[in-house]
Amino acid sequence: MVFPAVLPKVAARWLFTFYRAARKLRRHAFQLYNRNAAAAAKPPPSAAVSQQQGHGAAAATARQSAAIPDAASAGGTVVCDVHGALLPSTALFPYFMLVAFEGGSLLRGALLLCAFPLVWALGERRGAAVRVMAFVTFAGLAPRDADLVARAVLPKHYMEQLNALVYERLWLPARRKVAVTAAPRVMSEWFLREYMAADAVVGPELHHVAVGRRRYFTGLLLPGPAPGRDVLREACGAEGAVADVGVVTSPNPVDQLLVPYCKEVYVVSRESPKSAKLARDKYPKPLIFHDGRLAFLPTPAAMFAFFLFLPLGVILSVIRINIGIVLPYKINFVAGAIFGVRFRTSGLRAPPADGKRRRGVLYVCTHRTLVDPIMLSTALRKPVPALTYSLSRLSELIAPIKTVRLTRDRARDAETMSRLLKQGDLAVCPEGTTCREPYLLRFSPLFAELADDMEPVALDAQVTTLYGTTASGHKWLDPVAFFANPVPSYRVEFLGAVPREWTRAGGRTGVEVANWVQRRLGEALGFECTGLTRRDKYMMLAGNDGVVAK
Repeated sequence: MVFPAVLPKVAARWLFTFYRAARKLRRHAFQLYNRNAAAAAKPPPSAAVSQQQGHGAAAATARQSAAIPDAASAGGTVVCDVHGALLPSTALFPYFMLVAFEGGSLLRGALLLCAFPLVWALGERRGAAVRVMAFVTFAGLAPRDADLVARAVLPKHYMEQLNALVYERLWLPARRKVAVTAAPRVMSEWFLREYMAADAVVGPELHHVAVGRRRYFTGLLLPGPAPGRDVLREACGAEGAVADVGVVTSPNPVDQLLVPYCKEVYVVSRESPKSAKLARDKYPKPLIFHDGRLAFLPTPAAMFAFFLFLPLGVILSVIRINIGIVLPYKINFVAGAIFGVRFRTSGLRAPPADGKRRRGVLYVCTHRTLVDPIMLSTALRKPVPALTYSLSRLSELIAPIKTVRLTRDRARDAETMSRLLKQGDLAVCPEGTTCREPYLLRFSPLFAELADDMEPVALDAQVTTLYGTTASGHKWLDPVAFFANPVPSYRVEFLGAVPREWTRAGGRTGVEVANWVQRRLGEALGFECTGLTRRDKYMMLAGNDGVVAK
């Protein structure tokens, strides 16, 4: 009985000792390195603040970010540090965690979190800390997995963290854009080139080996070009290259090595107030598709809280799923609310006064998660069969409603829908796939060609921790992930029957009816309508057409 009582005290003492040692190590162990880096970062006399003879007569005029004029770099070359300038935060750990968690596994993410004390002691942007994070994140990871994360997961988090001041006044007006990153280049190059229109990206490269026909990262960084002149020469392809504008972070010895080779330098100080983030309507490209499970930026504190909550989240998910399967519709509202599920419905019309039940109503729904038809049935308090495209076998088995898989053969699918409508009500999601952002994909017109008694239903789901959808991961985990959120919420809004003049019986074509329903749902949810399809999503996020093999 003594040992369990002593163990917490020993653990607390050990953690306190480790904390003091880490602080002392960070304060004293790197003084020599800091002095050497500061000496290397000091600009030569020829590159002083005033314009003198030197590297291209470069005048290293440092200004605070708050004094940046409009179009300061128009028509010139801008060299910008990614973490700390283009992105307000200098933290690298969250983006390594995204690669480790989404491209690797839950265990790899936990290992990276355990390595954070060492990373913090070394200094997160220092070369040694970057090498530690790179090794834990990439060792044994296939390049294809890292590429999928770079294309489908990281752009969302990069876009949401963009520094509006630097982007609009320095980056956007420049004729040639060069990005410098301390993280491995594979993490940010696709985003910087595709979204930010960067002409060159300079950063460390990862070493990889071939095992049979496959390649894997070793987690080791290859020696790359040194900052300063080598960066500009690699990016601009000229021996005597001099950038017009440099955007660096202070204090950061690596960035300061670029100062002598830029005509004008803007310093984004850590002490300066945080600038506003870029608004969604000003994004370089619309952010419509993204993948991954994590719905938050995985900072060390956030990930620590996530791993503490995860066991409880799994238990809650199992309980919430069983509430929908076992309990009748009349009481699962209350039971779900007791266990933290927020459910709101509106617009549901009362049944006819004569007591006759309407049959053969086609409920046309937006598609946010795989549980959309279940939430529709819960709102109606009766089971409504649903049409699906690529649903895992496990999801079909545990679904409390009837699910019918479509074949993508237009004639066969039309026959199936007609038969089900004769039997009763039916739910369909004409987008064919889920979309997390406030956009609606193109509606297939097949539903409009088979039914005139239709009712649009606007569904929207909100999560804070885990997304309940995936394009490249395990789809059978989708309902588990959604209900593992602390407080998952769903909104179901019935918009009323489609007017007769906007149906096939009113002389409209199937495409016109589908577009009208899409616009009606978009207005109700505040979403933007697009012409993108299911295939577009899966080709971008997963590299396939989104069909689950039988």
